[in-house]
Amino acid sequence: MAEPINSNPTVLEEWQLPTRAETKNDCVELELGELARFSLFSPPPIAEPEADAPELTDDEIEPIDAQEIFDLIASISDPEHPLTLGQLAVVQLDRIYVTDTGSPDEIAKVHVEITPTITHCSLATLIGLGIRVRLERSLPPRYRIKITVTPGSHQSEEQVNKQLNDKERVAAACENEQLVKVISQMLATCK
Repeated sequence: MAEPINSNPTVLEEWQLPTRAETKNDCVELELGELARFSLFSPPPIAEPEADAPELTDDEIEPIDAQEIFDLIASISDPEHPLTLGQLAVVQLDRIYVTDTGSPDEIAKVHVEITPTITHCSLATLIGLGIRVRLERSLPPRYRIKITVTPGSHQSEEQVNKQLNDKERVAAACENEQLVKVISQMLATCK
């Protein structure tokens, strides 16, 4: 394999990546006395449904937010390093913009700004293409996806942005067997 373009990237640990605040698990909140009531021979008590919990009807769709988009793309492997795009800070939560009312009849928009680890990164287009493929496979068809390079983070910013958002170029790239193979390897680590 050729020498890495950036042989010493800044790497974030998995725990440093942003996550949605998890709701507390009922079992964790139980006190020791309550735990003693449970037995292998008796069923657990049935919890009453919370009155506060809103229920979605068939016509309502919960809108997708930036955290969900981040969760979809942060685990994509970098094509050069054995790390994810989230760990390399190529994708960052504060660089993901989502416009979604939740209505199935309205177009929703997702804009992801990627930040290459170096300004002359030759893999920026491939990384952006991998992100686009992941989002197109994961999101409903009403979403319009825009991938751009963070302003000032790449010396060929305009050219990369044009390639990543031109439907014909993206379609042609997705027909290239070699590119599809590399993108499949990048997406193999997705959660």
